[in-house]
Amino acid sequence: MALLTSYYLPGLAVEDHAIDVPLDWRGTSPARLAGVESAPTSLLAEASAAEKCDPAFEGRSLRLFYRVVSAPENVGRDLPYLVFLQGGPGGASPRLTSPTSDGWVAEAVRHFRVILPDQRGTGRSSRVDGATIAREGDAAAQARFLKRFLADSIVRDLEYLRLKELGGVRWVTLGQSYGGFLTLAYLSTFPGAAAACFTCGGIPHVPASAEEIYAHTFPRMVAKTSLLYERYPDDERRLALLAGRAAVGDVRLPDGSPLSPRRLQSLGQGLGMKPGHERLHNLLDLAFTAGDGSADAALAAVRGHAEKIELSPAFLAGAWSTTNVAANPLYWVLQELIYADGELDAPIAWAAERAWRERPEFDPVARPLMLTGEACFPWMFEEMPELRPFAGAMGCLMADTSFGRPYDPAALLANETPLQAAVYFDDLYVDASLQLDTLGRVGAGHAWVTNEFEHDGLHGDRVFKHLLDEARDRGDLAGLL
Repeated sequence: MALLTSYYLPGLAVEDHAIDVPLDWRGTSPARLAGVESAPTSLLAEASAAEKCDPAFEGRSLRLFYRVVSAPENVGRDLPYLVFLQGGPGGASPRLTSPTSDGWVAEAVRHFRVILPDQRGTGRSSRVDGATIAREGDAAAQARFLKRFLADSIVRDLEYLRLKELGGVRWVTLGQSYGGFLTLAYLSTFPGAAAACFTCGGIPHVPASAEEIYAHTFPRMVAKTSLLYERYPDDERRLALLAGRAAVGDVRLPDGSPLSPRRLQSLGQGLGMKPGHERLHNLLDLAFTAGDGSADAALAAVRGHAEKIELSPAFLAGAWSTTNVAANPLYWVLQELIYADGELDAPIAWAAERAWRERPEFDPVARPLMLTGEACFPWMFEEMPELRPFAGAMGCLMADTSFGRPYDPAALLANETPLQAAVYFDDLYVDASLQLDTLGRVGAGHAWVTNEFEHDGLHGDRVFKHLLDEARDRGDLAGLL
């Protein structure tokens, strides 16, 4: 392997690695680049290899960074590999402090050598941000560049890593959220490369449709917001006062960006996690500075003039921390593009924004104030400093209709790789009914449907162990564990 360094964390042996991958995989393939003739392939892989690379990207490469973590007692043992497919999009793999700092890891390192890749454009893998995107030229050139950071490219990076660095050994994949999308893309493109797959809250609907996703998730946001107000009745009044204060237009977050009513609404993006409602309640609890910090004290201090209420620096810092994506700007840049599959009949054209406009209950002046979840809007690229450099490219991407194909329904139907999926019944971000519809058309697919966990259930210590036990008891891991 291309070893950079090795060291120990408490309870973990760590190796850092990096390899070069093509910016544009079209015109070649992981097997061809790795010099492997007998690697698994598919119609999707062959079609991509037959295309022409963008002349502007010819010869350009990206650095793909990944960590390998093991239990110290397993160092030197020939354990199977498990590769973690991070959620997002645009998220780097977890930076661990111990086996228990991300709940699934402690169980995983008992049985596997765990590979934690930073997907291209994230973390230490040729990170893309406002400064780097500006070097790609005009908006059209930037848009062509960003299209190379979607699932069709990511799975080719993974397959090249497997062939080049691991000798082509079959591995196990674990996908969280968007990592489940990558799992189906991997199974579609490189059948047989994985010995078994696990996903958590991340089976995409195939065929993909951004409009369909938001038709399901906006009603769920109403339910999640209503649950906040049911549990913490004072928060309804707090948010109403905050929205009125934000509408004045002079409230600034620590980075100088405005706290607009719509950015305030985006505080709901964590309500699909546990304990998301409690985290938001505790943030709102610190909103006002006057007296005892209650809504009544805040109003009394300004003699009932709500537009003059003073907000606490602690609240503003928390609101900024909750809603900014300075650490992972591709999260919002790629958010709607993950639903693009091949040649589209119509452009995505800001699907969440269109859904938002069709629902008057989400108007910032409506009461009770409804919060929004994992939804990307044009205003973000106007108000958020870390996203402004992408505004021109986003305009091009939202009007585009030509993307790579991540999924092959025929290949998924014929799939023979055991796939065990945790489907969270109340999932805010990836609708359970759509996940089950897709799984019904994936060979060797199995669903564990539960309402015990929210979208982040994998980060506890029970979900992965349950999935692993189910797969092992079914015989899906015979020869591995």
